Amino acid sequence: MFTVEQRDALRARMLQLAEEDERVVAGAAVGSLADRTGDRFSDLDLTFGIADGVPVAHVLDGWTRTLTEELHAVQLADLEAGPTTYRVFLLPDALQFDLSLTSATEFRPAGPRFQLLFGETAADESEVRRRSQGGLFVPTPPVAQDIFGWGVIYALHARACIERGRAWQAEHYVGAVRDHALSLACLHRGLPAVQARGYDQLPPETLAGFARAHVGSVEPDGLRRGLAASVLALLSEGAEATLQDVDVVAERLAELHQVDPLLLG
Repeated sequence: MFTVEQRDALRARMLQLAEEDERVVAGAAVGSLADRTGDRFSDLDLTFGIADGVPVAHVLDGWTRTLTEELHAVQLADLEAGPTTYRVFLLPDALQFDLSLTSATEFRPAGPRFQLLFGETAADESEVRRRSQGGLFVPTPPVAQDIFGWGVIYALHARACIERGRAWQAEHYVGAVRDHALSLACLHRGLPAVQARGYDQLPPETLAGFARAHVGSVEPDGLRRGLAASVLALLSEGAEATLQDVDVVAERLAELHQVDPLLLG
């Protein structure tokens, strides 16, 4: 488990990187740490405005190389939301970092959890754009690496919810980890990987690996059992599909799946 000091050090390094990059004209903290509602389990969310005329993808790919080479980050998933590109990373000790970039002309708050750190936004706070509530989960493309990456993200969310005592939200995310593992199993075997259409066609020996992945109780131990089994299934399916960085992710999520054997019994 990462420390607050590790998270603060990553924040400082990213702000330094932004200061040294003339293509970056604004930056802000977003999420729970932006409005002081975060805790030691909160991940780091930073967003930056990129000078007009500069391809956001160029900046994002360059920063990704820095994060990978210097800080040993693993890229989990990308998401396009309107004019903003998000990229989620997993760093050592299971520290999640959400990085988002937007062209300067579109750089403005997407919600109330927004703390401008430098530069200017493209609109006053009174013009904050409200995101729709959306569905139960972020739509995951039927691409193996994306399915695996989002499964990891939901595992981290589940762990945080358990520690915060948010039992039903934790149960929701444990189910998301299990479902992404099952979808990955389907995709790898040429079965439909969306809306659970291929689950019942999976081989019995594959389904047996998910026997403990259901949450039998919303007590902390029951949630941890379901999460551990779901993460193990996700890692197993990722390894079978020979996905990139599975071994590194397994090591960084060890706290989530290497629980007391008596707890799994």
